[in-house]
Amino acid sequence: MSAATLVIGATGTTGGRVARQLSARGRRVRAASRRATPVAGTEPVRFDWYDPGTFEEALRDVDRVYLVPPVGDPDPAAVMLPFLEQARARGVGRAVLLGSSAIPSGGPAVGQVQRALPGLFGTWAVLRPSWFMQNLTGDHEHARTIREHGTMWTATGEGRVAFVDADDIAAVAVHALTADRDAGGDLVITGPEALSYDDAAAVVSEVTGRPVTHSRLTVEELRDRLARFLPPEFAAVLAELDRAIAEGAEDRVTDTVERLTGRPPRTLRAHVERAMAAVDG
Repeated sequence: MSAATLVIGATGTTGGRVARQLSARGRRVRAASRRATPVAGTEPVRFDWYDPGTFEEALRDVDRVYLVPPVGDPDPAAVMLPFLEQARARGVGRAVLLGSSAIPSGGPAVGQVQRALPGLFGTWAVLRPSWFMQNLTGDHEHARTIREHGTMWTATGEGRVAFVDADDIAAVAVHALTADRDAGGDLVITGPEALSYDDAAAVVSEVTGRPVTHSRLTVEELRDRLARFLPPEFAAVLAELDRAIAEGAEDRVTDTVERLTGRPPRTLRAHVERAMAAVDG
């Protein structure tokens, strides 16, 4: 039996797409989630970052792994590094980590995990995507407030973001997991255009036919708003990311998707149109 790819977070936004794309290519996939939820064409396996007892079975027959950090944990390295050391000891030779365009190697949170990868695995990549287009159409707070109130609240001001479709992130992940040559190292992944949240609201309005606005908050106001439903320290981190956007940190476009997949990344308009068609269908 061929070695498998372990996909952690296989029921999540990128993990599910990675698992399905790998399976469609005929790859053997161990789809890891806390409830071992079945994903078509894969082998479900229970995995919990906070339960080391799940690590050994998840790593059985695995030679590469797609890593989605525990959501909302300000110090993911504390639970991830022991797993990665165990993975290396079990013969895993390639790791692809989902990071963030806002966090460089050695930075806070997942940046500490990124810094450790080159010393653990012979072949590695860190996907550092910009903000997901799905944040505006899926289950994210922005999508919810768009549906319920016709607005998005941010502290980004005029700052621009090159929103990226999760399908494009997954396609880059699959390349990094399967390419014969080097997996790619540090990969900043963006969509094809940098847009302000005012621009994004206009696109959603035009496609859906419903008025959508961008409501501007101060960083402090956003922090307090997020703290109503998130841990305070995580709310503060997210609010500071909006401050960075306002200061221009995410105003960039990369060629990563087209260079590694051979096709251009999806536009926000095309994404919203597809999301609308899925609802109507």
